[in-house]
Amino acid sequence: MTDKNTVFAEKTTLNLRGKLLDLSTPLVMGILNLTPDSFYQPEGRDGQPALNQVLKEAEQMLQDGASILDLGAYSSRPNAEHISAAEELQRLLPVLQALVKTFPEAVFSVDTFRAEVAEKAIEAGAHIINDISAGELDENMFETVARLRVPYILMHMQGTPQTMQNNPRYEHLIPELTDYFVKKIQKLQDLGAFDILIDPGFGFGKTLEHNYEILGKLETFKMLQVPLLAGVSRKSMIYKVLGGTAADALNGTTVANTIALLKGAKILRVHDVKPAVEAVKIFNTMNSRI
Repeated sequence: MTDKNTVFAEKTTLNLRGKLLDLSTPLVMGILNLTPDSFYQPEGRDGQPALNQVLKEAEQMLQDGASILDLGAYSSRPNAEHISAAEELQRLLPVLQALVKTFPEAVFSVDTFRAEVAEKAIEAGAHIINDISAGELDENMFETVARLRVPYILMHMQGTPQTMQNNPRYEHLIPELTDYFVKKIQKLQDLGAFDILIDPGFGFGKTLEHNYEILGKLETFKMLQVPLLAGVSRKSMIYKVLGGTAADALNGTTVANTIALLKGAKILRVHDVKPAVEAVKIFNTMNSRI
């Protein structure tokens, strides 16, 4: 391949303040929701978690093998209540600061679509920004992450958390998502951003059929030559097929995560770290013998 055709140079590491995170084999990202209204509450939670509860959950996730912890202080479930940046920061910063102090070697991602929150989170010790809106909800986000030179997860969402499930439609789903990512990646690179990752956004402006089409064709996005994150954990795409609720969707999540690994996912974003780490171990063991 000539230099002309290496616009999307594939990354096998992420630069985290000078420390490299290896992506040559898949990693697991543990979800730490700091909201009172997440679509799934881990056992023992009731509403917004206390600091000691988050610290305990983080410790368990790290012990179970999480390589990244993803903190979210804004609920992005369908029809979630919109909160201000000030309230998001009030939920986020004290917890993030305590986590960084308690687990200084851990890698922290912050799930936010606001440039202001992203910048303050990085100042407080976070390493990665995970944006559900791919810069659509804050025109300053791309410039901010490029200036901060931090890894940035670019997710596709049709609409907003408040509107995304109001009859989502696509003419040609996979080509539309691919074209969307190509344009977004190019814009970020033009601004000087590096370490870009993509997330197709399961459940974010997608019907059940859309979600399974994306899962079934996930390998298509490998053409973009950037790391791929899959976030299917306990979502309705699992329990609408199997029955029950998010609380019943662990086994189905593991199956979907395994499919995602086989189709090229480099990061699994999950509520349940240990089963995902075990799926990665099985996947790696299989690959080592092929």
